Amino acid sequence: MRIRNSQINSTAIALALTALAFAGQARAADADAAVDAAAADAGTADAPESGLGDIVVTATKRETNLQRTPIAISVVDTQAIKDRHVQSLYDLADGGVPSLRVATFEARQSALTIGIRGIVPLDANQPAREQGVGVYIDGVYLGRQHGLNAALFDVERIEVLKGPQGTLFGRNTEGGALSIVTKAPSGEFGGRISGSYGNYGAYNGEIHLDLPQFQGFSVKLDAVKQYQSATTVNPFPGSTGWNYYDRQGFRAAVRWEPFDGLTDDFSYDVAKDKNTPFYSQLLNYNPNHCAATTAAQPVSQNVIPGACVTPGTNFSGGLTGTVKPLLPGVVVNGTTRMRVADIGVPQQPSVDRTHGFTNTLKWKVSPEIELRSITAWRGVDVEQWDNSGGAHRVPVVTLPALGATNPTTCTAAAPCGFSRYSLADLRQRQFSQEFQAVGTIANFDYVAGLYYFNEHVSDDAATPNSVGIVANTTTPAGGVPTVTSYSYVPIPFCTANTPFFVGTAVNGCSVDRASEVRSKSYAGFGQVTWNATDALHITLGGRYTHDKKKGDLIVSRNVFYATNPAVATANGYTPLRKSWNRFNWLANVAYDVTDDVHVYAKYSTGYRAGGASSRTADYRAFNPEDVKAYEIGLKSDFFDHRARLNLAGYIMDRKGSQVDLSTIQPTATGNFNNLVTFNAPGITKIKGIEADLTVMPVEGLRLTGSYAYTHTRIPPVSVTYVGRNASGQPVNSTTQLQQFYIVFTPRNAASGAIDYEYPVDDAGTMVRLHLDANYAQATQAFDQFATKADSSFIVNGRLSLADIALTDGGQRMTVSLWARNMFDKQYVFRRDPSNSIPAVQTTTATVGSIGNVIGDYGNFNAPRTFGVEASLKF
Repeated sequence: MRIRNSQINSTAIALALTALAFAGQARAADADAAVDAAAADAGTADAPESGLGDIVVTATKRETNLQRTPIAISVVDTQAIKDRHVQSLYDLADGGVPSLRVATFEARQSALTIGIRGIVPLDANQPAREQGVGVYIDGVYLGRQHGLNAALFDVERIEVLKGPQGTLFGRNTEGGALSIVTKAPSGEFGGRISGSYGNYGAYNGEIHLDLPQFQGFSVKLDAVKQYQSATTVNPFPGSTGWNYYDRQGFRAAVRWEPFDGLTDDFSYDVAKDKNTPFYSQLLNYNPNHCAATTAAQPVSQNVIPGACVTPGTNFSGGLTGTVKPLLPGVVVNGTTRMRVADIGVPQQPSVDRTHGFTNTLKWKVSPEIELRSITAWRGVDVEQWDNSGGAHRVPVVTLPALGATNPTTCTAAAPCGFSRYSLADLRQRQFSQEFQAVGTIANFDYVAGLYYFNEHVSDDAATPNSVGIVANTTTPAGGVPTVTSYSYVPIPFCTANTPFFVGTAVNGCSVDRASEVRSKSYAGFGQVTWNATDALHITLGGRYTHDKKKGDLIVSRNVFYATNPAVATANGYTPLRKSWNRFNWLANVAYDVTDDVHVYAKYSTGYRAGGASSRTADYRAFNPEDVKAYEIGLKSDFFDHRARLNLAGYIMDRKGSQVDLSTIQPTATGNFNNLVTFNAPGITKIKGIEADLTVMPVEGLRLTGSYAYTHTRIPPVSVTYVGRNASGQPVNSTTQLQQFYIVFTPRNAASGAIDYEYPVDDAGTMVRLHLDANYAQATQAFDQFATKADSSFIVNGRLSLADIALTDGGQRMTVSLWARNMFDKQYVFRRDPSNSIPAVQTTTATVGSIGNVIGDYGNFNAPRTFGVEASLKF
């Protein structure tokens, strides 16, 4: 049953009031586990024997107490990862950290869009475009969003550092940074083995093994396997369904400690992620009541519900074409997720392969200085096979009507093709080197460093039609062939030869696009905190960055530019040869009102590099974004460390917002996904409030909750839509003001949780209960449409019999029942109206074509999943 918005809002308000009553804060938002030894190393006071423990973070490149660090930070710790059954970063999309938004790319689950505080790129999937939130693993920046949904290894914590973080973490951290910290070798023999089985044929297993130190060397080995069969069945024989994944990975870490003060950590990891996207089902049919007319259509900054208009476009010549009937068997369903797809299509898993080497050297030269070196090589290889849209995307087929005689189209010899099969390859390699000096001299804490980053990325894409429909005929004696029924047949694709292109997915196909880009970044940074008194702390920091990009569009719409320079010139193609310099700085004043109450005021800046869109025929370039942010915050403990309240309020001014104008253009050689990225004029305003609360009213019970309010507004933009004919050539244009939006950013989001544990015996066995509820208001999924997806309300839970003593040797077992989306709530998290509105295709006047209008299509969230899990510690 679908929950109405009013019901959702009432539930959210009730949750918020309950959270306030109990003074809670989500474990995922404030990582409540005690970290004794690390806290001592960080110079914090010992945690009380009862109550909330100290939390250590490394947001300032040194270990500090979360409550004394004047930055807005949320932490997802090891226990929270287990309780929420978080297997990959996409599992954080349920909203456990309300200001963190995670969304999967439509074509596959392994490419993730990650946003913090309203800094969310629509499509950072291109080689020459950057993310707005930096993702780090053990201090190493990951240059691409590809492969981010690989299985997580043995994670100690995930720090969500609210942005901007341009001083210490660098470019592309306008919204902040997501810092994943894995567990290091302990030097003592031990480990953990776990296994889980669930619905949809799901199973996963993990092995984590610590070996005893030998000659100064400690080794840790981690292996992970995760599998789930499709949650939407594909009726096409021999093809994979949707929302399937098969992940596996291995990591080896070696710590060398030759003498006191020197530690060298080396790690190697490799992972493979086979997956299919969520099914893009048809939510409605011609919802805007489009019909051919010679009358001018009204211009609209937004898509007016029920009006056949395109944002920002004035169709002075009216509308042409006809809205075609749906294909036989196509189901319109905007309320529930399909268990079985209406039309089966060829579909095989996309494959992401990731690997990396990291070496981190730390040398404590003296009590005043520690020198560090972080060296890393990483790579991602992607093969994409995406047929998520099936019959719900262009092109739209014109069928001979039942009873028609002597049909000349959709014949057995020439089926009418549809089903846009999006095939792509991507190859990325990166090298980074960072040097740091960290220490304390008198009353000054300092960090200084140098950074170098070198990346090479190439990609390609093709979109052949993979299914056709045939009009079957019957010929009576002495009569003429008459259409009596229809049938679907596969269309052999990629049969032509494309000798200049090499790639697994698109080899032999008509190539939509192929590009490559080389990026280099150089930076120097420093930050100093002056502890003026025991209570007053003043921080100043700065970072200078020099970025260079060299990009080339190799193929566009099956034209190889190197051998067809005249076409490249006619298309306005210009190679990307750009460089940018930025200085980002920070000023922070923090004051300890008491030992348990801390306030701060901060000014900071951030920067996201520019690039070019390989989804345009001219390789359209765009410039960087710049952000200025003003923030105040409060961090406090009270009730004898049994309650914690953290608050932050911020205002961000973003200049040069990178926004996207996307259309799928049917051309003579195929369907071209045209995406123009440009810098919106004026200042984009982002402001918000974040609240995290925790209370432990009695021993063993923890009530938690968090809330984020985020308001965003991009000033209206003057946009020119280029009209194209059936061959894809530009023939006319129209320019109007248009409103753009920041995607996947709800105005209101909240999360709450209950954690309770009760001792069963004197040996340490515990019964543990975890319940969390997460709400997010409806938001846009595309920045050029006012159309919103649905609000969400997701409940997860786990019940465990934990730490069952097996032997006197310390072996302990935990058995758990877990559930995600416990109440099987269904909502559309991505709604695309682009197939419901006219296309700007014209010859003499500004005329809209409705020949490819179908309806809105979208993706429902994952269904309820549940299972049983057992783990053994030794």
